[in-house]
Amino acid sequence: MAAAKKATKKTARGRKQDRAHVAGGQKYEVGYEAQKTGRSASAVKKVGNSRKRVEKRLGR
Repeated sequence: MAAAKKATKKTARGRKQDRAHVAGGQKYEVGYEAQKTGRSASAVKKVGNSRKRVEKRLGR
């Protein structure tokens, strides 16, 4: 007799947590924030990976 796999529920929690951060290794995410705030990509990386902090410190 084979054991049946239990279906897991999909939640939006992971997506919300992911949107709260800027992935420093992802060129397109850093570039997007840099363009949005009018600063350089290195400035975005220097501030950190919190999207809220980046927008607050770099002026949006």
